[in-house]
Amino acid sequence: MEKSESDSLLTAALGHLEALVGFDTQNPPRNIDTGGIFDYLRRHLPGFEIEVNDHGAGAVSMLAVRGRPRRLFNVHLDTVPVSSGWQRDPHRLVVENDRAYGLGACDIKGAAAALLAVANASDQPLGLLLTSDEEANDARCVDAFVKACPPSSGRFEAVVVAEPTQARAVLAHRGIQSFSMEFSGRAGHASARQKPEDSALHQAVEWGHAALQLVDECELERFAGLEGLRFNIGRIEGGIKSNVIAPEARLQFNTRPLPNMDADRLAEEFSGLALPGTEFEETFRGAPLPAGDPGHAERRHAAARALADELGLAIGPAVDFWTEAAKFSAAGYTSFVYGPGDIAQAHTADEWVALDQLSEYAHSVLKLVSGGLA
Repeated sequence: MEKSESDSLLTAALGHLEALVGFDTQNPPRNIDTGGIFDYLRRHLPGFEIEVNDHGAGAVSMLAVRGRPRRLFNVHLDTVPVSSGWQRDPHRLVVENDRAYGLGACDIKGAAAALLAVANASDQPLGLLLTSDEEANDARCVDAFVKACPPSSGRFEAVVVAEPTQARAVLAHRGIQSFSMEFSGRAGHASARQKPEDSALHQAVEWGHAALQLVDECELERFAGLEGLRFNIGRIEGGIKSNVIAPEARLQFNTRPLPNMDADRLAEEFSGLALPGTEFEETFRGAPLPAGDPGHAERRHAAARALADELGLAIGPAVDFWTEAAKFSAAGYTSFVYGPGDIAQAHTADEWVALDQLSEYAHSVLKLVSGGLA
């Protein structure tokens, strides 16, 4: 029986996905170079002008452009490490029960495979940026791209970033900030009456209580359906033993602010809750989507919606997880997130992407490319 066009595009995407899953691109350990998966991409992007850059430490980017596209599609090829719960070979694609199982199938090699299928199903202009370093706190590829190709260059008008969004355009998500703190006290016998500054661990606990109160005060903040400030104390360590006043303590915490929250002000407020002399360091910051001045977030959100509407894409709700769309937005690009799969399957054992999601994404991109909207 002759296959339908829909079946043939999905079949092509699954063939590419089988190959892409077979490449070990776990991050860490970031053992990725310009060969391997990038050699495969080169072979399957005929007619494209291709530029590959090695940014060091396993961060490799490929810019593949055919013609003069208006928009750029971005997708990362690295995956999280294999967890202990896998019941299948994570680097062998298995298709069963309308699902494709494999490491990265959902996050987000499925989108990369679909883009390869679209690139070979059409000869229209298309721009792709494929990267290998998203799954780490040392991502370099997108930063290098926006430095070399800012919006002012006029090369691209907007960037569509692939992450699992159930084939709906996500226009907003939270930012992310990570911090470390070091509290200092003075060692002594625990039977003595203590002042607030004596125990470093007591200081850390008191700070945590005050921080949770600050988070509660942000509960009524809203943006595009997102509510409040997300906050997590991920690690506390220090002290010597239970009958010794702790001379030192360390704490790590994470916040996820809304696009209309001032990240600098939040950092100052959390820092100000500690006693003088406490060491406070911001170790990572990722902008929200849309990025930039919080006072203009609504305008930039409207610009992203206008683009999604122009492309005819269904709009999904804002999400709590962070993506590199924020990096493009911070550079001045109109950007949103759009890809196959559900974030609930990302980073899980026996990760999978639904075939209908993969097909819907592939066909929507092919429609954009064939219609001259890409």
